[in-house]
Amino acid sequence: MKEKKFPLETFMGGWYMPAEICDELLDYFDYMKKYQAAGVVANEYGLQVNKEEKDSTELSISPGNLDGIIGVYRAKLQEVLNLYMKKYERSQNVDAFNIYQAYNFQKYPIGGGFKGWHCENTGKRGMHRHLVFMTYLNDVTDGGTEFWYQKIKTKAEKGLTLIWPAAWTHTHRGIVSKTKEKYIITGWYTFF
Repeated sequence: MKEKKFPLETFMGGWYMPAEICDELLDYFDYMKKYQAAGVVANEYGLQVNKEEKDSTELSISPGNLDGIIGVYRAKLQEVLNLYMKKYERSQNVDAFNIYQAYNFQKYPIGGGFKGWHCENTGKRGMHRHLVFMTYLNDVTDGGTEFWYQKIKTKAEKGLTLIWPAAWTHTHRGIVSKTKEKYIITGWYTFF
């Protein structure tokens, strides 16, 4: 699997999945239209729609769903995780972790995105998150993700799958595209 190189001290890893998997996942997302909902953000009142901070349409995937293309994706995602753990051996010297929470397909419209700076394990809801995964499902030349402390901007490249620590050290936000919709799958490896 082709690697996207990041400096070792960023604790970020990136590898490219086959484009055909991305295409099939997009077909699946379209097929599941009736189960899609507006994206939400967590705040002191729970989960709420706030399009100023996050403008998306989402489809939640059960961690136990390994049917069809979802199973193919999860097998490739495991390959990416194995490469990440080979690069960062100490990332696995913790309690057992896996995908135990539902994860999300996200579609960001032109001008939409997760605009607010955030990390993935703030508060009670995310305190069990160890690593984040995200796969870009399409190419968006003016879209991607920006990481605050690493001073890195990744481009949305079809198939690029990133893994990084869920902590505040990897505060990030989406780079909003003014020209194209952006599709991703994202979720967490948690301790339970």
